[in-house]
Amino acid sequence: MTIAEPEERWAELGRQACVTLAPLFSAVEHIGSTAVPGLPAKPVIDLMAAVDELDDVNGSALESLGYRIQPADMPERLFYRREDYDSTAYHLHIVTTDTWATRNERLLRDHLLAHPEARERYAALKRELMDRFGPGESYTRGKTELIQELTDAARAGRGLPSVPVWEE
Repeated sequence: MTIAEPEERWAELGRQACVTLAPLFSAVEHIGSTAVPGLPAKPVIDLMAAVDELDDVNGSALESLGYRIQPADMPERLFYRREDYDSTAYHLHIVTTDTWATRNERLLRDHLLAHPEARERYAALKRELMDRFGPGESYTRGKTELIQELTDAARAGRGLPSVPVWEE
């Protein structure tokens, strides 16, 4: 999957998904590149939701909405995927409520929304890496240094310490 130029519909798709999922979670938000107007992205609507305990997730309700649990190497989170009829993919990251406020994905999104120069740097890097490597591990890992820098800035702005952007 390659990156696409920004589409206005991404914001509405994210909003609709959040409204649909809201009754199942204490919080749910559109995160990731499709949540940042003007940012090129893989056409995947990334969502993050919170529950008190991961064991509280209503898997049957999520399945009825088209979300399927996926194996993930991310500690302390569940990962679900949904594919729509129009080939739009949705990735749902479920985390615990006690970690919600300090999740890197949310902080990075907010930082990119508030700092146009950071958004432009990130957009340029994404395009360069996609042109050079295409989709895959090299593209993803090539973004790490800048994502870490921007996330550290977002965390510092809230008085939070740096933590690695890769959960392992």
